[in-house]
Amino acid sequence: MTTINREATPEGDNIKGPHQLHSDLHEIWGNPRGLKALTIVNHTTLGLRFMVTGMVFFLVGGLLAMLVRTQLALPDQDFMSPDIYSQVTTMHGTVMMFLFAIPMLEGLAIYMIPKMIGARDLVCPRLTSLGYWCYLFGGIILSFSLVLEMAPNSGWFMYTPLSSSEYSPGLGSDFWLLGITFVEISALSAGVELVVSILRTRTQGMALHKMPLFAWYILAMALMIVVGFPPLILGSILLELERAVGMPFFEVAGGGDPVLWQHLFWLFGHPEVYIIFLPAAGIVSTLIPVFAGRPIVGYGWVVFAIAVTGFISFGLWVHHMFTVGIPQLAQAFFSAASMLVAVPTAIQVFVWLATLWLGKPKMKLPMLWIMGFLIIFVCGGLTGVMLALVPFNWQVHDTHFVVAHMHYVLVGGMFFPLIAGLYYWLPLFSGRMPSETLGKWGFWLTFLGFNGTFLIMHWTGLLGMPRRVYSYETGMGWDIFNLLSSMSSFIMSAGIAMVLLDFALHFRFGKPAKHNPWNADTLEWANSMPPSAYNFVSLPKIETRHPLWDNPDLPRTMAEGQHSLAVATHGRREMWGSDPITGKVREIIHLPGNSWWPLFAAMALAVVCISLLTRLYPLAGIAVIIAGLFLLRWSWENGAHSKAAPDAEVAPGDPPLHSRTLDGPGLWAMSITLLANGSFFLSYLFGWFYLWTVSPEWWMPDTSPLSLTGLILAGVALTAGVVILEKLVRGLRQGKDTGLAIGMYCISALGFVQVAITLWVLLSADLAVNETSHDAIIMVGLAYALLHGGLGAVLTLLQGLRVGYGYVGAHAPFEPAVVAQWWRYNLVTFWILVGALAVLPRVIGS
Repeated sequence: MTTINREATPEGDNIKGPHQLHSDLHEIWGNPRGLKALTIVNHTTLGLRFMVTGMVFFLVGGLLAMLVRTQLALPDQDFMSPDIYSQVTTMHGTVMMFLFAIPMLEGLAIYMIPKMIGARDLVCPRLTSLGYWCYLFGGIILSFSLVLEMAPNSGWFMYTPLSSSEYSPGLGSDFWLLGITFVEISALSAGVELVVSILRTRTQGMALHKMPLFAWYILAMALMIVVGFPPLILGSILLELERAVGMPFFEVAGGGDPVLWQHLFWLFGHPEVYIIFLPAAGIVSTLIPVFAGRPIVGYGWVVFAIAVTGFISFGLWVHHMFTVGIPQLAQAFFSAASMLVAVPTAIQVFVWLATLWLGKPKMKLPMLWIMGFLIIFVCGGLTGVMLALVPFNWQVHDTHFVVAHMHYVLVGGMFFPLIAGLYYWLPLFSGRMPSETLGKWGFWLTFLGFNGTFLIMHWTGLLGMPRRVYSYETGMGWDIFNLLSSMSSFIMSAGIAMVLLDFALHFRFGKPAKHNPWNADTLEWANSMPPSAYNFVSLPKIETRHPLWDNPDLPRTMAEGQHSLAVATHGRREMWGSDPITGKVREIIHLPGNSWWPLFAAMALAVVCISLLTRLYPLAGIAVIIAGLFLLRWSWENGAHSKAAPDAEVAPGDPPLHSRTLDGPGLWAMSITLLANGSFFLSYLFGWFYLWTVSPEWWMPDTSPLSLTGLILAGVALTAGVVILEKLVRGLRQGKDTGLAIGMYCISALGFVQVAITLWVLLSADLAVNETSHDAIIMVGLAYALLHGGLGAVLTLLQGLRVGYGYVGAHAPFEPAVVAQWWRYNLVTFWILVGALAVLPRVIGS
């Protein structure tokens, strides 16, 4: 690699000219072809892969929906057997929620966010790649259950005991539990990636109050994923342990409670609704100002509404459980909260309408879909307020009314804005314009077919038709309405097919688009069409919310390299690392390049998933070790490693590389990852105390089976390791690295001591994990502590080795600070576990 081009100043006065600069950047950022295309980590390519894969799963889910409507079109149909019908309905909901909606919106965010905030890529590109492969493999494994006629048949929410071994003895529930957990690794990866990228990689000057509204929506969505998905992951692990090895977490006879599954599921499931809605609303808030020809009314109010929606959504989960026998006071609280969430949603609707009213709207094709969204979503919101009323909820619970409401909110609230956004950004993807004729035909068929399908289902629900029934007798009063719903569903399918046909044809036959064809205001339209792998030749300073409206010449000056970081001869993939509040530049982030390791790690995890399905537990254990080795090998090429930073020098006046500081993006990524981890841990504690206080057959021994002395000794070893690590990190902040390697080895040894003592406590406790949920939960808690302690010890051992190789030290102090975060988290959670599992039972008694 050559050294940095000193003639390329921070202002970007590059003497080579724009063509040579483009060539240099392409050499570094360009995507390989052939088999090596599997190594690509570029966000543009991965975002497209997410969206294309999501569309394939959407077609699968849509086909399943058509099978359902065919079965229900007429009474006494035997088109499908009851078991196949249950599999089809379960997989329809599962595919649409887990394999289409979230990955599709995440894919759009992965594609758009760096372009909107003036970055060249996401901050952890290999993490994005790992997320895609986990999504693809998990989706294939889950979908393959349909081919084998072994699909889950307990509903997409998998309520226990229906999904437990007694009532679902085959592998259907296992396919769901393992496949969904695998897919959610992908969702969490993208959530962490998007949060850190939005907070830390905005271009110079883009303070939070100047950030595009779409980025605000995606930030809220990503944080909700980070906090909301771990409860379902915990529930899936507990239910799979119950099915595979007999731990009675949800069996009343063993001290469990099936209602615990509902709590864990809806702790995820209700935020999920807003996780889907918020990005779609972000599309609406992006498009309406463009087609109204004026800035959005009430930018601050929209940001406030986003934050309030995200916060309140976590306090609504019990409104899905009004009929399970919860106390009336709790019903009143969650009923009020369910109606309260309508307020921030109404704020956004009024802002959109005010912007249209005060502007001069142009009813282009994307706006047609936005208007359809406004009509359908408002109707869905009204029925949502109705369902928030406990007496009404009791009457229509588990009827087609609930099914219709859910589709009005989810399809109207997500699918219509998604299509609007895809039509809006199609010229950016392809450089061509969509067909107005095909697009309008597709809209009207979809809009009329959708309302014909689901508006009528409100009526069948009020007439008492239950959901999840595969047939019904004639004379119930439902015949004509079901026939009309089914006929309308095929009209809607024709409309969606026309939209997809338009998407496919326009890449070849679409009219070439001019630059920024919609006269938009945000930075993604400063790209070439289609965009390059590095997005921007140079990174501008932004001083306004509407950079392209206020400076229409900005795309040209960026392409000519007249702004920052217009240099590529050092061989690094570079972009700005900025202050999360002000947007002031802090450091230069150098990104890793294309790699096989994410694919290899995902393949090993897929082997784990398949091995657990087939009960080949030794093979699963080996695959876990192999996956861990791949991930550790991946982490080796980091920081000051020659493949991560071939040249550590920067141009005069530029800030340092992030690996030469103590506040790089990896520190933020670890923090957000630990936030997700903390949500998982708190869900575990919720389960422990819930069963302790609610389960009718809960049994706790008079004497705790855990050795308190052993746990205290393990905690002391852990605490000592944290104290030494903190001292070493403080030394690095002062530029001192004397004794760093030896210190890391000592800390690692203390970590292994903690693991050894904790393992001894577990083995000596003689837990009856197959008989009582009390012992089973203790087993899970100590396994959690062992996993975190072992990983902390291994990571610290690697740090000692990296010091010896010269990758870590006073010149590159970044990594020990990241590892220290893990140890702090481990310290806090370990002592909480000691208190909850060993001390509190001794204090309170059985």
